[in-house]
Amino acid sequence: MDERTRYFRQLKRLRGAARRWSVIGGGLTAATAVLTPYAGIGIADAAWAAGAGTSVMLAWWRWRDHRELAAIEPPPPPPALQPGDRLLAAVERFPAGRQVVQEVRRQRNRHAVRGSAVAQAWDRLDRASTTMVGLAGRLTGPGEAAVLEAATAEQWLRDLGQRVAAVERALPLTPPDQRAGLQESHESLAAQFTEGVTAFENLVASAASYVAEDGHPVAAAQHPALTSLIDATDRLRGIAEGLSELRRPQTPAA
Repeated sequence: MDERTRYFRQLKRLRGAARRWSVIGGGLTAATAVLTPYAGIGIADAAWAAGAGTSVMLAWWRWRDHRELAAIEPPPPPPALQPGDRLLAAVERFPAGRQVVQEVRRQRNRHAVRGSAVAQAWDRLDRASTTMVGLAGRLTGPGEAAVLEAATAEQWLRDLGQRVAAVERALPLTPPDQRAGLQESHESLAAQFTEGVTAFENLVASAASYVAEDGHPVAAAQHPALTSLIDATDRLRGIAEGLSELRRPQTPAA
């Protein structure tokens, strides 16, 4: 829900509450004004008067809150989605569609660095990123920080890789007297990208080690699920053997 929708929903809720308490307060005030002269002021009349006063005050507060909120300029509407964006958002609502969209984006980004000096390192980054996605759901506790660090590092590396490819495409267009400096900068960026990909792979390997060690039971004992599975297998085997013995014809005694 965007801020503009939340604003108008809250405004509508305050207006409805103010109207509701205004009706209740008006009804109780009218009942108090009509019933009190007939029997004087008693305990019941005091209750009517208290309810009427409370309702009127609540209605006044709600109307005040409504006026204060209405005086604030509503948030601007979100940018309108293009037909392609709406279709993309509809496709991404489904898990299979989300995977397809992610694959298309990955191929588009891969095409941007195709043939460049960082193409092979980019493929390594893709493989490491896919592995990290599979490990992310199992990185709990101290491992959760690694997921955030990996996401930040991956975003930086992909931006750096596309920058290296863009500089490399500009090299043939550079005047000869400036090409040496640009070539040096390009090699420095490419080396930084390759080094960053190696560090990212090391992070993924450490995450895999954490997941593997976290799955081991304490003190080399069997996991309770594995123990229950073995016990259930033994019980079923014993029952099957018992039923087989019962169905086997008995040999008469001599």
